[in-house]
Amino acid sequence: MGRKIHFTKMHGIGNDYIYIDSSLYKIGAPNAFSTQWSDRHKGIGSDGLVLIGKPTIGGADFSMRIFNADGSEAMMCGNASRCIGKYVYEKGLTREKLIRLQTLSGIKMLDLQVDVNDTVTSVTVDMGEPILDCPEQFCPKANLPEGTFVSIGNPHYVIFTDNVDCVGVLGKTLECHTAFPERCNIEFVRLNEDGSLRTRVWERGSGITMACGTGACATAVAAALTHRCGRTSNVVMDGGALHIEWRETDNHVYMTGPATFVFEGEIDIP
Repeated sequence: MGRKIHFTKMHGIGNDYIYIDSSLYKIGAPNAFSTQWSDRHKGIGSDGLVLIGKPTIGGADFSMRIFNADGSEAMMCGNASRCIGKYVYEKGLTREKLIRLQTLSGIKMLDLQVDVNDTVTSVTVDMGEPILDCPEQFCPKANLPEGTFVSIGNPHYVIFTDNVDCVGVLGKTLECHTAFPERCNIEFVRLNEDGSLRTRVWERGSGITMACGTGACATAVAAALTHRCGRTSNVVMDGGALHIEWRETDNHVYMTGPATFVFEGEIDIP
C-alpha cells in the first residue's frame, strides 16, 4: 500500500526544487525519487529534490540533502539554502533569524531579513571561503576554453565570453570533459556596461538552470580575480539577480537574494 508525501515547491530566482520535511517523512530512495519527480512532463517538475531534516552534527539547527534532477547528490546549493531559511521560519519550525544549516560542504549561516508582516523577504548566506587551488581531480587540461576554477563547496569553471548563450552548445560537453572526472558546473559570463555580470549556467546533473547560487558566487570571485570588477557585484542570471560580496575581512563569500513559495501538494509513493 502506498502513502502520501506532502511536498512544497519553491524557487530562488527560478532555480526550483521540491522540498520535503524528512523529519516527518522517510524517503528511502531520494536519488530515484528526485529523477522521477523532477520530470517536467511526467512529475512535479523541478531542478531536483531537497530534504530538510534534523542535524546529525553539533552546532547546526537543520540539515539539507540535495539531489539533482539526474539523481546525483550535490554538496551544496545557495538558492536552496535561501529557500530553506524561508521555509523553516514561515512554517514555524524556528523563530530564529540566524540559522545554522548543515550541508555536505559544512555548516552554512543563513541571515534572514524579515519584514513587519513576519515574511522573509531575502536571505543572506555565508558561503564560506572560496577554494581557488584546483584539486588534482579537477585540474584543467588541454582543449578547455580559458577559464577560472572556483569551488564554493562544489566545483565551478567560469568562462568569460561575449556569447553567454553558448551554454546550450558547450555546457554539457564541458561538464563531462576529461579535465573534470567528477564533472563540473560551467558558467558563461559577460561583463555588462553597468558593471553587473550576465551569467548563464550549466549545472552538473541538471543542465541549464534559471539560476545557481554557488555559480553566482563563483562568477563574482572569478570576476574579481581577473580584475573585471571589485569584490562586490550583482550577478544577473536567467531567473533574476543575486548580490554577491567577497568580504575582505574574513575572505568569505556572502550571497543575498529572495526565496519564493510556488505551491504545495501531495504525491503518492510506494
